[in-house]
Amino acid sequence: MADVARLAGVSSQTVSRVANGLSNVETATRERVLSAMGTVGYFPNSAARALKTGRFKSIGVIMFTLSSFGNMRTLDAIATASAQAGYSITLIPVTLPTQGAVAGAFNRLSEQAVDGVVIIIEAHVLDRADITVPPGLPVVIIDSDAGSRYAVVDTDQATGPREATQHLLDLGHRTVWHVAGPDGSYSAWRRTESWRATLADAGIEAPPVLVGDWSTESGYQHGVTLRERDDVTAVFAANDQMALGIMRAMHEVGRDIPASFSIVGFDDTEESGSFWPPLTTIRQHFGEVGRLCIEKLLHEIDTMTNEIGTTIVPTELIVRKSTGPVPA
Repeated sequence: MADVARLAGVSSQTVSRVANGLSNVETATRERVLSAMGTVGYFPNSAARALKTGRFKSIGVIMFTLSSFGNMRTLDAIATASAQAGYSITLIPVTLPTQGAVAGAFNRLSEQAVDGVVIIIEAHVLDRADITVPPGLPVVIIDSDAGSRYAVVDTDQATGPREATQHLLDLGHRTVWHVAGPDGSYSAWRRTESWRATLADAGIEAPPVLVGDWSTESGYQHGVTLRERDDVTAVFAANDQMALGIMRAMHEVGRDIPASFSIVGFDDTEESGSFWPPLTTIRQHFGEVGRLCIEKLLHEIDTMTNEIGTTIVPTELIVRKSTGPVPA
């Protein structure tokens, strides 16, 4: 630092301010200091800075699966928001959402020295009594009903399914079938409950729930079953991938969409508008979920508090060509 200060003609304190990214340095002075840093090969020592400030400028992310569209989009938003705030992320995938696996993930993050943790686990694991988060560690959870104990950011898992189901009922369909996500997934459970409640409010008994696993193949298999029934005219699928599989099954036997069959998905993937026909779906704003998640976590880190409560990000019904009036 002394060499940089001497070469740039500034004080060591000014070099420190530039190295730490502080804004109270004139632009010309900052550029002169940065040029001097490059000349002498000076790089701030993050380990030494962490010892001095108690901050590691690192955020841990514990995630159950990297295969789902929503998780990857959310992770992308988390990484972007973290980088903009000057933080790096350490990702710990959890193969099985069990007490031991989650505890092991926290232990690994403790070794990595992180300032806070984001948890994205599509299961009720963190709602069980035997799951505990290390005390004093700032935590934000995505996709959970644990808002009474932690800070949670979640998509509106109630309004989206209600709008999807009501949209099909408003088109004249006598009932709406549902292909749900896997058992144990909080988002799948909430979407199913909202679908069932919407039918109940309309005085309609809900058909049996068909459980998938988020994959196109599971949607296709349920579509093969549904296509043999003329009384099935409308389906709400819990994600766009399963909706695509159902559409394929219908196309194979010549069931026209939407003339003889209507379908609504959930997510609004980039490809949904290019399905044939383009898919009516519920848009999730994953970027906003990730941004709010980091905003809340950084607030906890800055204030050294552990906040509780749930922040809901609204969804949006996107009407395309896969839904139409009930067949005569």
